[in-house]
Amino acid sequence: MALLKFLFITICILWLIKMIVRLLLPLLFQKMVNKAQQQVNNQYRQQRQSSRSSNRASEKISIDYIPPKDKEARAADKAGDFIDFEEIK
Repeated sequence: MALLKFLFITICILWLIKMIVRLLLPLLFQKMVNKAQQQVNNQYRQQRQSSRSSNRASEKISIDYIPPKDKEARAADKAGDFIDFEEIK
């Protein structure tokens, strides 16, 4: 009789644990996903703010002098497109 009582209590406890896990795990996963999403959004905002500040600094840059091209560089520009090929034997 004691064995049947032990088995019955064990089965009831395992069933209750299964039900509790079924209810709580989705809530825990949802909480974890929300937390991860919030961290990603915070990183995105910080990165966006830092890029805005660097863009402001880059707006102040101006080029005053552009050196003339060499004669060889001008000749290469006028020569046209070159195609690399391999000889097939």
